[in-house]
Amino acid sequence: MANLINTEQHIEQDPWHWVDDEQAIDEFAIISLERWQAQQTELKGQALEHKLGVHLRSDQTADQLGEDAHLLALISIDFPKFTDGRGYTTARLLRQTYGYQGELQASGDVLIDQLFYMKRCGFNRFALREDQDIQDALDAFATFSVTYQSDVSDPRPLFRRR
Repeated sequence: MANLINTEQHIEQDPWHWVDDEQAIDEFAIISLERWQAQQTELKGQALEHKLGVHLRSDQTADQLGEDAHLLALISIDFPKFTDGRGYTTARLLRQTYGYQGELQASGDVLIDQLFYMKRCGFNRFALREDQDIQDALDAFATFSVTYQSDVSDPRPLFRRR
């Protein structure tokens, strides 16, 4: 398991775990989008108890969850390579278009220098690559004190914030 943090601290004991499509689903399971789509009716009860998450691959988009995103307690978005930016768009669409309020986790090839920007797109959990230092990662959220552009937490550009 990767080093897991949120925007404030290292998460040492996390109840969430990956479940393959062939495995039984228990509490705090993260399942594939395909499984969610195929078994949504049966899984809705567990989702409503905030004990189900879905993992999106980088080629899967926010509209594939759409209005059902609010049912999930956690959505994990894969970054197969640090140069693949599709996850940023997916996160922003989930937050701004679909109003997703749950936990949004960046997984895969997640590096410290991406964290500040990932947070601005709406991520609040990060499964860091094993070679990344936890304290350096937490410090990365304070890299900049002011930003010019809008983000998911403040849609106003700098000139509108004065």
